[in-house]
Amino acid sequence: MKNLLLVVLLISIGTGGIAQETVFPEGTKPASTNIPGADYPRIDSLSRVYFRFRAPEATSVSVSLGNVALTKGEDGFWTGIAKPQDPGFHYYSLKINGVEVADPLSETFYGASKVMSGIEIPERGVDFYDVKNVPHGEVRSFWYWSKTFGETRHAYIYTPPGYDRDKKKRYPVLYLQHGMGEDRRAWPNQGRTNFILDNLIAEGKAKPMIVVMEDGGIARGFGTPIRDKSGKILPRPEGQGPGRRGGQGQGPNFWDEFTETIITDIIPAIDEHFRTIPNRENRAIAGLSLGGTQTYQISQANLDKFANIGILSAPFGFPGVETGYNGLLAKPDEFNKQVKVFFISMGSKEGPNTGRTIHETLDKAGIHNVYFEAPGTAHEFQTWRKSLYHFAQLLFQN
Repeated sequence: MKNLLLVVLLISIGTGGIAQETVFPEGTKPASTNIPGADYPRIDSLSRVYFRFRAPEATSVSVSLGNVALTKGEDGFWTGIAKPQDPGFHYYSLKINGVEVADPLSETFYGASKVMSGIEIPERGVDFYDVKNVPHGEVRSFWYWSKTFGETRHAYIYTPPGYDRDKKKRYPVLYLQHGMGEDRRAWPNQGRTNFILDNLIAEGKAKPMIVVMEDGGIARGFGTPIRDKSGKILPRPEGQGPGRRGGQGQGPNFWDEFTETIITDIIPAIDEHFRTIPNRENRAIAGLSLGGTQTYQISQANLDKFANIGILSAPFGFPGVETGYNGLLAKPDEFNKQVKVFFISMGSKEGPNTGRTIHETLDKAGIHNVYFEAPGTAHEFQTWRKSLYHFAQLLFQN
């Protein structure tokens, strides 16, 4: 009897004195992005999301996912159901009495320039980014000194399975950039880069490669001070600021500095500390959204460094055929000899200028390119996961 009372007491303490729900909506499962032990949010077979959140003193609670207003029960729990969601990863937040907060029952992710909750909606028949029983690579934390910024910087580096076993083997490198409002954590966390590569390599569909995921400097457009190499804060050029799009206003873009640091600092540091094949044929650069714009910018100015280019849902930044790549786009035969892979992708729910129009323009100009359009997805990670899946299979093939 004493042991039974102790168990009841511990359950009461762990749930704030409120009995937990033991009967769940039929056909629902906890989201894979829930914190350990959390039963909510839950997802049903129609991809509807069920929320149950305890806030007994609150007067209003809503969820940004589907803009759902939750209903308060007598037990102090707020509940509600979001309409069917597109498959893949989605950011969301709670709003309690008008204050936006993360859901304490979900894992959090850095996106939209803040830490938010995230939820994974399964896609039937799609498992290329799942954790499988295959040899796994590693995502390593890498610190290095940047002369460009005058600071120590951080990157995440994927090394393929077996990297530490054969100390003589060298690998090609993909430099993979995130989008606006994200940082170096986005691709390994939201994008599941390592599992995509692990599975492709295990299936023999992709060459083992190193993937470098660095902070593209995009956070500097959201109020972060701009500093010179000595660390002194510099005045922000006129026209430079949050949300500024390429070619608008005056002064440089706030993401321009990354072009210098990737060439001056990052590539040399990666070649020094990792077993790379340090030539352009075995080096690729790709990015999603604003990271795709950076990819246009960096590869144009440094085509001697990259022979493989991937543009994933970049709604602006295409240089045009007449002058792009220092005039090489107007000379398709020369461009095609220099660039091994020119990959363009977008989701079918995105505007055509995000990818399809660029692909059609390149085709018309005689520029070899590979186009992928993810069916039924928008400007989101399910588009970019699928884009990486297809792009990686094209890279570094003989």
